[in-house]
Amino acid sequence: MKMKKWKSKIRKIGQLTDERENKQASASRDSTNLLTDEFTLNLEVVRKELGHNWDVHFRDFIIGRTGIQACIIFVEGLSDKDLIDKHIMTALMADFSAEYQQEQPYIKESLSNEFIKNQVLSISDVEEVQSIKELASKVLTGSTALLIDGLSHAFILGTTKLKTRTIEEPVSEALVRGPRVGFTESLSDNTSLLRGNGDIENLSLVKFQVGKRSKKDLVVAYINEIVDPELVKEVEKRIKKIDVDNVPESGYVEQLIEDNYLSPFPQVQNTERPDRVIAALMEGRVAILLEGTPFALIAPVTFSMMLQSPEDYYERWIPGTFIRFLRYIAVVLSLFTPAVYIAFISFHPGLIPTKLAISIIGARSGVPFPALIEALFMEIAIEILREAGLRLPKPIGPAMGIVGGLIIGEAAVQAGIVSPILVIVVAITAISSFSIPQYSLGITLRILRFASMLCAAILGLYGVILFFLFMMSHLVKLKSFGVPYMSPAVPYRLSEWKDLMVRMPLMMMKRRPKMMHTKDPLRKG
Repeated sequence: MKMKKWKSKIRKIGQLTDERENKQASASRDSTNLLTDEFTLNLEVVRKELGHNWDVHFRDFIIGRTGIQACIIFVEGLSDKDLIDKHIMTALMADFSAEYQQEQPYIKESLSNEFIKNQVLSISDVEEVQSIKELASKVLTGSTALLIDGLSHAFILGTTKLKTRTIEEPVSEALVRGPRVGFTESLSDNTSLLRGNGDIENLSLVKFQVGKRSKKDLVVAYINEIVDPELVKEVEKRIKKIDVDNVPESGYVEQLIEDNYLSPFPQVQNTERPDRVIAALMEGRVAILLEGTPFALIAPVTFSMMLQSPEDYYERWIPGTFIRFLRYIAVVLSLFTPAVYIAFISFHPGLIPTKLAISIIGARSGVPFPALIEALFMEIAIEILREAGLRLPKPIGPAMGIVGGLIIGEAAVQAGIVSPILVIVVAITAISSFSIPQYSLGITLRILRFASMLCAAILGLYGVILFFLFMMSHLVKLKSFGVPYMSPAVPYRLSEWKDLMVRMPLMMMKRRPKMMHTKDPLRKG
């Protein structure tokens, strides 16, 4: 028993010793990660951290006539060399300061932080850091680090110069009438586009960083006087939970913050149009903008938002209503036309008018495959052609899609593989799917179209109806940041149907959606 007690005591002493050693090791690691007032030591540590990168440049020099050593560190291609030469190097080496252009000797103590920041560096973005890791991170994103002998920190100077494209018309959301302005890959350009849409009071732009290994800036935009504070908290909470190495595009953010990742329906809207984002903010929604992508995210969204276009509001209410109504018809045709064809041909030919049934039977007399196989063949061929048209170079992509579709359809009919009536059905389906303004919703409907075709092939019209009921039950239960996806249809709010399938005159839409729980429910004052 005594031996066991002694062994347990020895184990405890060993554990305490290990804990002390671990604490000392972590403390020493933390101390080596901090800059000191020894210039040579700081420069040596930074060179070990960044010197292996060929595009990282170290420029040693002497400050003015002081004899004090300094060094700037920047990345070739990411930093603005003209800005570095004119406002950093020239200021520190030549035009140091008029008050020091006397014959008395310079002393290190005169070079205080305030003097360097306020009287020497003619650059707007200046930050002080003490961590070598933070210094390396800033330099590798385009900033310039300035090390000065005698100072136990480094200056981080905003000299980032990224090559971005000019502001152009959005490619994925073209309009006949409306602004010809779209977001770019530069986050600062995108936020300025939001600010430039008018003098918007209380427009808040809150900045976050996402990505563990490759950090990127992300901005959450909302209007303080309108948005529900609980919605902002929920969005920020989900963004802070993002735990991935890299976030190359806003699609990553969309997938990581949506309510139900197993649902085929998009629960966050993406857009390239600043006017669409501003309109959403005015309704009490939240926008998310990410560095490196022109696609902003809007949350929460509803199914009806996916079928709306900014042009609905730029035109008068009668044309806007007509076009929107056509989109709802296009959704139904895109989703159920092939399924209804299969159901009628395979299970319910008696429901087809006699003359039309005779015509269809005559056209299908030489087709060796059942309706499901020929429909799948044509639909898959159209989807492959659509994808090929997107991936090919722009000059030949559209031509290849049109010509390829015509050739395949004509050849399939002549070979007796498919019937002419099916070619018409597939053409109507494809044209209807092109009418959907939101590309992500279009992909969802294309996938569900195949599911509806299989249900029709198994149970006929009963299968189509069951599929429709199953899909609607899923949509009714689905939510986007706590907002019902089918609102205002479910839950039923007749007062908000003014902007559902019908777009009523603007004078009649004076209230914001109730589902958003906004601070200010009125669109005016």
